[in-house]
Amino acid sequence: MVFSSILFLLYFLPLFLVSYYVVGKRFKNYILLFFSIAFYSWGAPVFIFVLVGTTFMDFHLVKWMHQSANERKRKILLTLSISINIGLLVYFKYSNFFVENINEVLSLFGLKNIVWTKLILPIGISFYTFETITYVVDVYRRIHQPLTNFKNYLLYILFFPKLIAGPIIRYHDMADQLEDRTMNDTQDNRLIGLYQFIIGLAKKVIIANHLGEHADVIFGMNYENLGASTAWIGVLCYTFQLYFDFSGYSDMAIGLAKMVGFKLPENFNNPYIANSVTDFWRRWHISLGNWMRNYLYIPLGGNKVDAKRLYFNLGIVFIASGFWHGASWNFILWGAYHGLFLILERLFLLKWYQKTGRLISTLITFMIVCIGWVFFRIDTIKPLFNYLKQMVNFNQYNYYQIDSEFLTYFIIAIISSFLAYFSWGQKMQLSFYQQEYNFPKHLLIGAISFGLLILSIAFITSFNFNPFIYFRF
Repeated sequence: MVFSSILFLLYFLPLFLVSYYVVGKRFKNYILLFFSIAFYSWGAPVFIFVLVGTTFMDFHLVKWMHQSANERKRKILLTLSISINIGLLVYFKYSNFFVENINEVLSLFGLKNIVWTKLILPIGISFYTFETITYVVDVYRRIHQPLTNFKNYLLYILFFPKLIAGPIIRYHDMADQLEDRTMNDTQDNRLIGLYQFIIGLAKKVIIANHLGEHADVIFGMNYENLGASTAWIGVLCYTFQLYFDFSGYSDMAIGLAKMVGFKLPENFNNPYIANSVTDFWRRWHISLGNWMRNYLYIPLGGNKVDAKRLYFNLGIVFIASGFWHGASWNFILWGAYHGLFLILERLFLLKWYQKTGRLISTLITFMIVCIGWVFFRIDTIKPLFNYLKQMVNFNQYNYYQIDSEFLTYFIIAIISSFLAYFSWGQKMQLSFYQQEYNFPKHLLIGAISFGLLILSIAFITSFNFNPFIYFRF
């Protein structure tokens, strides 16, 4: 079930909200948990038992670890919990990849291949695995007490707004809200959450879907026949599709959480106005960047190492980040590509950007990111490099047909992506996301949101193209 489906918007969500608001405070977490289990079971009924079972095991392992005064025992239980979670992720997500690559090596030597039944990937496994790790590590580091109620821990993992595609919520950011969210459970927050949900829905349905359809057409062509202009149109369509698809989902998730009293951290901050790749990763998928920094980069030594080790750490973190996105060499290359530019920026590029000025550095960064999305989009190596080659093949002319409808959505995507580059655009966003709402402002934003909701539902019912890219991660 996806947030941009008629089933969710007109049936699941209204039923959930009515049930949640009519019950007393004592029963609200039960309603949240029931609907979260139903939401996940709708798309993956078999895997809900795996998820609940590992969650039950984790809950007790962490409780025993917290109660133990023996540091050696605590480390053993920490290692056991992390190993179980990483083991499940490796088994379901990466075993097919490893077996396929081993079989390719065996074939080179004329040896018999390993017989392996391909596994189906449980929905959202990468996201909830990282969250279980934050729980055990945060409790081990004594950043926060463990939960005493298994129901609340299960809710932390299964909370349906962020379950499938994030944002990745660190345990200590959500722990206290599981037991008391009175401070955030206000009428204003419910309405603002509704506005943010609708804005996210519109980003997904109105912009991402329309540009994504064109991206699929171009990436489905014979790359040998692509001219540079067509190749770049395909990349730009995918660049904006990916951003509005994923940031739209994040807005919907954060908005839904606000509607029931939770405050989740923002996951995007205008990434395409970044003036360096370093800055881009402070703005793109912020929750993943924070996770990688706190649970991988800092344990490796972070910045408190010599230059060579620093570059090694950056390389490891971004290769791991790429591999986290998918069990394929193209994702590893994508992570290495970004890691390379982070290293180059520390060597000399950041100083050079200071001389070129903000506009030039932003355009260069945007181009670097766009080229990187080709690695992300094409999952086989030879076609991937063929496409990259065609992006600079200015001798071949194969123009993609651009109509007024496509141009309209493309311009909307550009304006929306770069609005915050200007101070007046930043003020507009600040007014919507952070400043207080009075009655006239509620009326204005409410009317705009209602119009966008009707338009989005109309697009969903009339437009057959409605994927969610990050669901496969």
